[in-house]
Amino acid sequence: MKPFPTATTTGTRWRAALLASTIALAGIGAAPAGASEIRAVMHSGLRVLDPIITTAHITRNHGYMIFDTLLSVDENKAPQPQMASWAVSDDKMAYTFTLRDGLKWHDGGDVTAADCVASLKRWAERDGGGQMLMQYTKSIEATDAKTIVLTLSEPFSYVIELIAKPSAVPAFMMPERIAKTPSTEAIAEQIGSGPFRFVAGEYQPGVKVVYDKFTDYKPRDEPASWTSGGKSVKVDRVTWIAMPDAQTAINALNSGEIDFIEQPPIDLLPLLSVNEEITVDVLNPLGYQTMGRLNWLYPPFDNVKIRRAAHLAMNQTDVLGALVGNPEYYSVCGSMYGCGSPLETDAGAASIVAGSDPEGAKKLLEEAGYDGTPIVLMQPTDVSSVSPQPVVAAQLLRQAGFTVDLQPMDWQTLVTRRASQASPAEGGWNMFFTNWVIPEIWNPIVSPMLNGLGKEKAWFGWPDDPELEAMRKEFVKAETDEQRKEIAARLQAHAYEVVNYIPLGQYLSPSAWRNELSGVLKGPVPVFWSVEKKS
Repeated sequence: MKPFPTATTTGTRWRAALLASTIALAGIGAAPAGASEIRAVMHSGLRVLDPIITTAHITRNHGYMIFDTLLSVDENKAPQPQMASWAVSDDKMAYTFTLRDGLKWHDGGDVTAADCVASLKRWAERDGGGQMLMQYTKSIEATDAKTIVLTLSEPFSYVIELIAKPSAVPAFMMPERIAKTPSTEAIAEQIGSGPFRFVAGEYQPGVKVVYDKFTDYKPRDEPASWTSGGKSVKVDRVTWIAMPDAQTAINALNSGEIDFIEQPPIDLLPLLSVNEEITVDVLNPLGYQTMGRLNWLYPPFDNVKIRRAAHLAMNQTDVLGALVGNPEYYSVCGSMYGCGSPLETDAGAASIVAGSDPEGAKKLLEEAGYDGTPIVLMQPTDVSSVSPQPVVAAQLLRQAGFTVDLQPMDWQTLVTRRASQASPAEGGWNMFFTNWVIPEIWNPIVSPMLNGLGKEKAWFGWPDDPELEAMRKEFVKAETDEQRKEIAARLQAHAYEVVNYIPLGQYLSPSAWRNELSGVLKGPVPVFWSVEKKS
């Protein structure tokens, strides 16, 4: 992928009057008199508020607005203290975390170590890396109001990296009473200790979310970097407005009705590049991997030969062409860890890189005795970053001999439905598509996709794969980078063989904002601390 050129060429404003009706329908209201407000259109409307029970990026982004983390990651990809500092015992079997002074919950209570212990335990029940950490953990205890001690039962070298990681399920801290909510249920309160406070009375699910500056938040002294450092809030309010129609959002940004678009479609960027009052840039330079996920629980994808047939049917170039369009922003990539990552490898990736093999797929379907069972393929219609892939995939699967039932729905419905283990005929599914930022997948410990713990603990699709789990444990115990690379390559080759999922390439997604905003941070997560807005 070539570096993305920032667009700063000249043009004229769109008249705000032309957008009055659509803006009103989108739910933009007036900020309090005299308040500074950032109005942002994110990639999706927000319906699921609990950032522990889902890996949906919009919910993760919401999590970073109101919750904080014990540790974080800077632009050098190094873990840093955030709510707490840490120390490791000489034998590397005990990790002590000490909370910094001045941490408050949004309801006025003090943040305590007991809160954080409960939060870590709930997070570890849902996050793939956290699940593995718990396999090596003897205890997590609050030894006093500010001290958490995690004691291992056997050596595990990824403790700090997992607690600090920025995605897919970050280890967000919550009050103990909230964190004790079963991890199978959504939390009932949105109370965090982060830099913004959720305004419950103005929340309109899927339409609008409002966050006010949390005036009792004490940022760290260090400069902000990725998800680390000083989270200094420089506006009074941030409002997310859902605009499923991309053209409406582009027009609203050009007219000044909104300030920021997280993911404008690349084919519409020329409408922004003519406006000298707009900045367009890639905030996440590592980019995304897009992929297809198969449900191992039900026919036909409970059969490995049929999963392989679906894999042979796919074509990265076709999918990326439909999703992104401009080849300057995407690249064919067979590495499950992301191209450009430390563990990048082409092990087992020859067929996905080569392109579709419909005849080979038909042969496998015949060998497997495929009986025409329809593939229930979920198609979100309201998010441009996940809408094209199912349409292309449906065509490719049909060409390979599959019967496809393409079912349209909004993204938040898909996010809810993909968690269902019901049969496809009873409201479940066979296949869907999603995207991950590269730090979410760049090693087999953090990647939610490379988890073989089956129906109880694996990510949606629920692969049951003891061999994969054995290799993940081998990776944890490796002592050198060379050993880790060898194990990672072997693990990837196995994941391709059993079709754990289907990687469909890598791409960049630019953001756009009006020049009244400054201090917009780069990183794997869109954040709004450090951002100023000229009045």
